[in-house]
Amino acid sequence: MSRLVFQQARTLMRKSPNATLNSRALFSTSLRSFQQQQQQQQQTEQDKKVTHFGFRDVAEDEKESLVHNVFANVASKYDVMNDAMSLGIHRIWKDEFIRSMAPGPGTKLLDVAGGTGDIGLRFLEYCKNIHHDNTATVKLVDINPHMLGEGEKRFQTTPYANTNQASFLVQNAEHLDDIPDESVDVYTIAFGIRNCTHVDKVVKEAYRVLKKGGRFMCLEFSKVDNPVISKIYDIYSFDVIPAIGQVVANDRDSYQYLVESIRKFYSQEDFAQLIRDAGFKTIGKGYEDLTFGVAAIHSGYKI
Repeated sequence: MSRLVFQQARTLMRKSPNATLNSRALFSTSLRSFQQQQQQQQQTEQDKKVTHFGFRDVAEDEKESLVHNVFANVASKYDVMNDAMSLGIHRIWKDEFIRSMAPGPGTKLLDVAGGTGDIGLRFLEYCKNIHHDNTATVKLVDINPHMLGEGEKRFQTTPYANTNQASFLVQNAEHLDDIPDESVDVYTIAFGIRNCTHVDKVVKEAYRVLKKGGRFMCLEFSKVDNPVISKIYDIYSFDVIPAIGQVVANDRDSYQYLVESIRKFYSQEDFAQLIRDAGFKTIGKGYEDLTFGVAAIHSGYKI
């Protein structure tokens, strides 16, 4: 039977050489089309850049929405979350952050990832209490309207409500489109930069909007060098904090991400170098460790 089929096929090919050529041409075209599609798919996969979301690898264009969801979930409990993650010490760190800034009268502050407004409020209180000044201003910027809403609520209970000393803007730290070049004296970002997709772009935007002589300041969780303290800190971070998140906010996953995001952030030395690479001048090593390096204050000047 197979021999008969073969003979019939050979006979057909001899009788219809054009049909054979057309079949071969069609096959060749289909093969080239398939190969091109494969190449395009491979190129697309190569072009799709990957970043981290905690310990997970995700596409860069997905991270922003994932981070948005985390902070939408924790916004109303954000200060409680920071208390849990730092045993309340974050309040001392933030006070030291403002003392280190030592703003003068009339200072224009841009507080990015300003969230619940605790840095902005501390800044205005410092200017009022130290300089008896009511001309200093702060613009709080956050990509997440839920977080910024918490800040607006806080300011409504202060003397700065409905004044020109505090304003609020929803915007991406990587693209501060509504902030003019060289328009602010100090740029701060506290416990926010590690959640950004492109940290280098954030720092470059800070450089752009600062006046000459202006100062970039960042308060962020960092790396603990002491091995004993580091071990204790790891146990507390990975075993205790997510459990607190479950109890306090019924949201273990968001707190798990926040702990992981700390471990994925730059070391103090690497972040200080990134700040210098953006054009800032640092003094000494460019940072000050707080509580054995659990957090650090980074600082750079636009010269």
